[in-house]
Amino acid sequence: MTESTKPRALLSAYDKTGMVEFGRALIDLGWELVSSGGTARVLAEAGLTVIPTEDVTGFPEMLGHRVVTLHPAIHGGILADRTDPSHVADMETYSVTAIDLVAVNLYPFSSDPSIELIDIGGPAMVRGAAKNHSQVTVLVNPIDYEVVLSELRTGGAVTDVTRRRLARDAFAHTAAYDAAIVAWFDGQGAGELPESGPLPKTLHLSATRSQELRYGENPHQVGARYSFPEGGCWDLAEQHGGKEMSYLNMYDADAAWRLVCSLGELPAAVVIKHANACGAAVDADITSAYIRAHEGDPTSAFGGIVAVNRVMPVALAEALAPVFTEVIIAPGYEPGALEVLLAKKNLRVLTAPPLEVPELDIRSISGGLLVQTADTVSLDRGAWTVVTNRQPTESEWNDMELAWRLVARVTSNTIVLVKDGQAVGIGAGQQNRRDAGRIAASKAEGRAVGGACASDAFFPFRDGLDAAAEAGATAVIQPGGSIRDEEVIAAANEANMAMVFTAERHFKH
Repeated sequence: MTESTKPRALLSAYDKTGMVEFGRALIDLGWELVSSGGTARVLAEAGLTVIPTEDVTGFPEMLGHRVVTLHPAIHGGILADRTDPSHVADMETYSVTAIDLVAVNLYPFSSDPSIELIDIGGPAMVRGAAKNHSQVTVLVNPIDYEVVLSELRTGGAVTDVTRRRLARDAFAHTAAYDAAIVAWFDGQGAGELPESGPLPKTLHLSATRSQELRYGENPHQVGARYSFPEGGCWDLAEQHGGKEMSYLNMYDADAAWRLVCSLGELPAAVVIKHANACGAAVDADITSAYIRAHEGDPTSAFGGIVAVNRVMPVALAEALAPVFTEVIIAPGYEPGALEVLLAKKNLRVLTAPPLEVPELDIRSISGGLLVQTADTVSLDRGAWTVVTNRQPTESEWNDMELAWRLVARVTSNTIVLVKDGQAVGIGAGQQNRRDAGRIAASKAEGRAVGGACASDAFFPFRDGLDAAAEAGATAVIQPGGSIRDEEVIAAANEANMAMVFTAERHFKH
């Protein structure tokens, strides 16, 4: 074994944040640095003494940079157990110098994926150092440089606890990297696969705990929000005030934001309670849209989540202020609006960017996951069929479209009643459609007259259609497909209602 009076660090990072400062501090502590490629250049340009990897291996970079560190002089130095006499003998025989610290992080593959960017040497060094963490410190995140330096300065060594924690993070880093590569193959980035399709053969999820939540679904449960590597709107959202978000706050906020972002181009507002809409409206003015959304079911709106799809004016903030609300979400706030809202110290006020609906919907079950493609809502009137004698009026078409957007995002069985761009009655989560219709009609209290009714699935009997007619709806939108469709169509014609079949069901559980 080549004797070295100095501990040795191997530095090779895509994210070079803090690398020069880290390398300089190690040298000041008596370490020597080994590096290659871009990292070596950055360190050398900063005036640091660096041993090139080719001086360690005896081989230059080759095969277009595919082979740089894949050599026993590197991996032997990382993996050697210095408490094992046979390992020490091998190091002496083959002149292998121990490597005590490996600081390597990998190119974010999903940002620009290709075969050439599949790193081999980097993950091998990270995994090797993590395996041998009892003797080697591995760093994959620049945020940990100062932690390591602090322990080296105060104790002369990195503690066992820190090395174990860093090893765990290192394996998570390579796991996320491999998951991104598999996702690229599944997305046919590397060419058509025999098993290609909307659902991958295997599912490899990598997510980072990005937000501690106040508690879980109930106060005795612990909760957190995790983020996938590509991130999402909640990683970019900003909370301006109020208590920390809880699990249900986050769950309901996501439901509210998804819904309001799906309601089209007009100013829209929604009120969410237990992940279901209890109020929703579109209007030419965003303040009016909120007022009408709240009026849809003011009793249920108590303690709800409000989301609007326009920058919030002061007038809307003032309309919201007297109502007990848990969370408010908007794309922005006019000057003065935040001040009005933040006067309520417990109110959580969020600014959120537009969201992208994930391609896959994933739920946990005992021993595994249920996975499906995302439920998209079509509003193509050309694909819909008017099945009644009477055609809908343009006003009825507009109300049906809004009702159809809403019914797809409310827990089944669902009936939604809409009049003039306002949800006036929502019956959600019932075991039968008749009860859902009765609840919707009861909440509408006569306000559905001349409006539209939407059902997330077909009416199995005409009693659901009759209930919509009794509530005053004059237009109905539903998937169709029941063996009793003709009976339901006849009931609509008897009531002089217009009815549209979409041939698309929107169950939500």
